[in-house]
Amino acid sequence: MNKITTEELEKIKTQQEKLNSVITNLGVLETRKHAMLHEVAGINKEIETTKVDLEESYGSVNINLETGEYTEIKEDVDNKKD
Repeated sequence: MNKITTEELEKIKTQQEKLNSVITNLGVLETRKHAMLHEVAGINKEIETTKVDLEESYGSVNINLETGEYTEIKEDVDNKKD
């Protein structure tokens, strides 16, 4: 029966173990990525709800996130298309 050397077999086994480990880690990362993308979508939905609430209270405004001060957004009549 033909065989490779023990050293060669160990080298192949070690390489295969490394590959399997990396593939497993990639799967874990993809799962985490998927969960985080859902989290981003949820946060974006909250932001949109907050924008609607603020617009109902203050109209169309730009808010300074440092101070909380806001300025009204003026509609540009020249660029308005009817």
